[in-house]
Amino acid sequence: MRLCDKTIHKLSDLLDKKEISATDIAVDTLRRIDEVNAKFGGYITILDEEQVLAQAAEADRRITAGTRKGKLDGIPYALKDNMCTAGIKTTCASKMLENFYPPYNAAVYDYLSESGGVLIGKCDMDEFAMGSLNENSALAHSKNPWDDAKVPGGSSGGSAVVTASGQAVFAL
Repeated sequence: MRLCDKTIHKLSDLLDKKEISATDIAVDTLRRIDEVNAKFGGYITILDEEQVLAQAAEADRRITAGTRKGKLDGIPYALKDNMCTAGIKTTCASKMLENFYPPYNAAVYDYLSESGGVLIGKCDMDEFAMGSLNENSALAHSKNPWDDAKVPGGSSGGSAVVTASGQAVFAL
């Protein structure tokens, strides 16, 4: 089993025991994205490798220093693309917001950042979260990785896809 397929709890334990690093998890997750994102989708925006690895390196420094912030420190995650992230594109899966970079963060993103989570990217969704099948995105297309004859589900289908296919350890 690859690192990107393990649970938050298992990865957190391995990080605490220093059997793996946050960078190891991030690299494995980025590799999985390279392998399956073209087939299943799930993301509208993926942070560049340098950004992701810088976050993981910060987590590794805290872990080495014995100042790990908690169970999510060093764990790769994704956000639904309707949660604002200052300086990171937030589109709500709409062409109208295709190039919108918010000047502020959603509180949940601040909380996850403060906990040391490693943001991988922003997930596909029904445009403006209006829908229940994740078939109404103007910017991406997500496929159910377990059965592509079925929808990925909900307006948060991209989050479900990236989690189910190992492109993020967890997603909101």
